[in-house]
Formats: sequence, C-alpha cells, structure tokens
Amino acid sequence: MERANEVEKTELLSAIEVPKGFTDVLYLTNQGQMPSEIKRLLRQRKLSFRVLPIDKFPEVRSRLNIIGTVVIDVEDSDAMQQQKLARIIESLEMENIGVILLSERMELPVKSFSLAPSKSSFSLGGSTEAVSIDELWVRISVNLAYRKKSSGMAVKPALPPRQVQSIYKNKLAQQLSITGALVDNLTEQLRLAGLVQQDFLQTQMPNTDRVQWAAVFLPAEWVSGDIYDIVRIDEEYIGFYVADVIGHGMPAALLTIFLKQALVMRQTVENNYRIFSPAEVMKNLNVRMAAQKLSGYQFATCCYCLLNIKTLQLTFARAGHPYPILINDQKAPERLEIKGSLLGVFGQSEYVQQTIQLQPGDKLLLYSDGAEPFIGKFDDQTGFYFSEEFRKIMNLPIVEMRDKFRELTQNQEIDPMEVDDITTVGLEII
Repeated sequence: MERANEVEKTELLSAIEVPKGFTDVLYLTNQGQMPSEIKRLLRQRKLSFRVLPIDKFPEVRSRLNIIGTVVIDVEDSDAMQQQKLARIIESLEMENIGVILLSERMELPVKSFSLAPSKSSFSLGGSTEAVSIDELWVRISVNLAYRKKSSGMAVKPALPPRQVQSIYKNKLAQQLSITGALVDNLTEQLRLAGLVQQDFLQTQMPNTDRVQWAAVFLPAEWVSGDIYDIVRIDEEYIGFYVADVIGHGMPAALLTIFLKQALVMRQTVENNYRIFSPAEVMKNLNVRMAAQKLSGYQFATCCYCLLNIKTLQLTFARAGHPYPILINDQKAPERLEIKGSLLGVFGQSEYVQQTIQLQPGDKLLLYSDGAEPFIGKFDDQTGFYFSEEFRKIMNLPIVEMRDKFRELTQNQEIDPMEVDDITTVGLEII
C-alpha cells in the first residue's frame, strides 16, 4: 500500500511543470544598484533575482507571471515618480505579487542572527523603524511561499496521467460544487458590503446660488478603493476631496472607511473651532495612516480642497493624487500641479498647498486615476494632453458634464486588465 502511495505521489510531482526563466525577486530601484547586503542575502539563499530601474518596469509588465516577489527601493522621489510608484504597486497587487517597499537606508546596526551583522539597516515603507536583513529575508520568503502556493503563475500543472485523473475525478466534482456555493455566498456578501460603503458617500450636494456640485462614483467591482466627500464646514467654507487606495477588493474598501474617519477638516475646542488648512489635513492624515502600521502595502492618494464660498478662493493640497483640473470656456483646461507624496509611505512627509481665485464660469474637477484614461494621456515627448472626447464635454454645465462623462466611461472600450474604480467630484461657479 505504501509503495502504491509513493508511486501516486511521484506521478503527481511529474505532472507539475515549473516555468522556465522564473525570477524569485525583482528589485526595482531609483538608486542605481542593489545594496551589497541584500545581494549577498539572495545569493546565500540561492534565489534568482533581477535588478531593474523603476522607469524600466514596463519592460517586464507582460511577464509578471514569472515573478515571485518584488522589492521596491526608492529615495527622494518626486511627484511624478510617486504616481508611477502607485501604479506599479497597484498592477503588482492585481497580479497577486507581494511587494516590499524600502524607503531609506539607516546607519543603525540591527542585530542579525543568521547572517553576519551589517553596519546598516533598512526602513520599510510606512514605518520609521529599522529592520535587519533577517527580517527582510522573512518578508521575502513569506511572499515567495504565498506566491508559489496560491498562484498558478509560479507552478503550472501539466496534463495529469489517467491514474491521477481517475483518483481525483470525484473529489474534483465535489470540490467544484462546494466552491460554487462559496462563490455565490461571497458574491452576495460583497454586494452588501458595496451598499454599505456607498452609504458613507455624500448624497446631498451642498449647492448654493453661487456653486453647483456633481459627482461620479463607479466601482470596478462590488466594493471600491475610491472614496470622496463634500462637507459644509461652516457658513463660509466647504471642504471636499477624492481619495484612492492603492489596490482593489475588500482590503482597499476597508481602508477607504478608515480614510473617511481619519481625514479631519477642523478642530473643535469647547465653543471654538479652527479650520485646518489643506496642507495640515494631508499631513495629519498621513501621520494617522503611517501610525496604523498596516499589513501588506496599503497606501493611498488624495487631493483635498478648501473653498471659501464667499470670496471664491480655493486652497488645495495633494498626496500622490492626479492633479485637479481647472476649466474655463475662455481658455484651455489647466492641470493644477503641486507636489505631495503618497499617504502611508513616509511618516514624516510635509505637504504644501496653493491658493487660486475662482471666477464665475470656472469649473474644477477632482478625479481618481481610474478616470484618467477618459480625461487624457501622458506622452513622453509632449507631456499630458486632454482627450478629444473630454474636450467635447468639458464646457457643458457641471451636471450635464457629469452625465456625459459617465456615458463616456461606459461606451469607451478599455483593456480588462486596466479597469479601475472611477470617481470624480466637480464644482462650477455659477
């Protein structure tokens, strides 16, 4: 009997084919090279690895099926690199590839148990704590174990022998039946979760005789990684924002609820209150998010604006989010560019803000990156340009513009791999 079991196991193992050229660790960096400590670690553990500049990531985008885990090493990244980083992390998350984000070197020795002590250590994204090379190895090994166990991309089953087929045929049918019931139940749970999430969104717009509002919220799945809000802070100010969690599904949706609760627009002490500036709002939100020490690689982007409805002055700040767009039918649309790093990556990040004077007829549009393909594209030579379809609708009244934009997203074909949550918040000065 034992001999028969051994034969059966041998046949099962022979039915597994490991893809050629599989790379255990892809090391993306803007530092030019991999630190010697990490290179030594990977070689000692006999792991295959490849070092690649972050800007060269598109070269491997179509071959993520042969990547085990990704280490991203970034320091002193600008706003453009922050946006690229967010998109890279999101694309890896969609492929179920674990990401380890290193934010800086630290000249702080950390005791190492299995390897020779190093003179430096590393700071993980979203944390100011130093981690040793051993702790880094644990994260890499966990990512690889998960990847190779749960994903058919790491190991590819070949056609099993007849003997194996006959043994597992009935079990497979039973498992498929159970799986179908679980999928139905999970679908219903996600549908209900999506309804609860939408209950947190603004439904009554704070329209006045001077300002008109409109919003679009189109989740890619039942639940969304996007969230927005428009809040009447007092008789003079309205605060509003769009935030986008890097990733999809339930983890991203749960984090949007945290963002809504953590984004504080004013501070009340007894009978007095103070309205936070947009830069303060972004900084405080980043500190709160980094302090949570979220598992995995949960980061977010956000653009927050503060509008004085009497003077029509608008002050805004952003954290790795697409630039807001100012639209006036007398001139070309303008992206309001301002620096600001991702939320939850660097706990000590500082944020800046800008103030502009709005005029009657002006429109302002905030949007998540899922809406960007319908608004415009970036060309390496000419920079960002607005799409012809968007130009046709941008001078309509804000409510009509919202409706036409929703039609545009539903009618335009897009690669299924690039489908993302779409959110916009727009205002028009009447």
